[in-house]
Amino acid sequence: MPTFSTIQIESFDWDDGNRDKCRRHGVSVDDIEALFRRPIAVLPDPAHSTQEERFKAIGTNTAGRHILIAFTMRVRGGQTFIRPIGARYMHKKEIRHYENQTSEAEKVSGFSD
Repeated sequence: MPTFSTIQIESFDWDDGNRDKCRRHGVSVDDIEALFRRPIAVLPDPAHSTQEERFKAIGTNTAGRHILIAFTMRVRGGQTFIRPIGARYMHKKEIRHYENQTSEAEKVSGFSD
């Protein structure tokens, strides 16, 4: 299976269901799509992958707010689309945990300052 970074993504798979679910938490379609054009952390989401492989993406929007996106990938006509399932702004405790984990990973890998 190719890694996420090697998959050519064509576009996004939106419909009223996933668009409305993301908006309910205050995250716009534009913010979600822009997030995937910025550096993000992508993690598997095995707890929610019973019928399809799901992932979590963590990143920041242009205003610097941390966003958590649950998504899957759909292939149609040989092209791969990102299908957001839900998105929300992260809570302060989640941000601290994420930043601590990222910092620890950088120290282990030798990429810290």
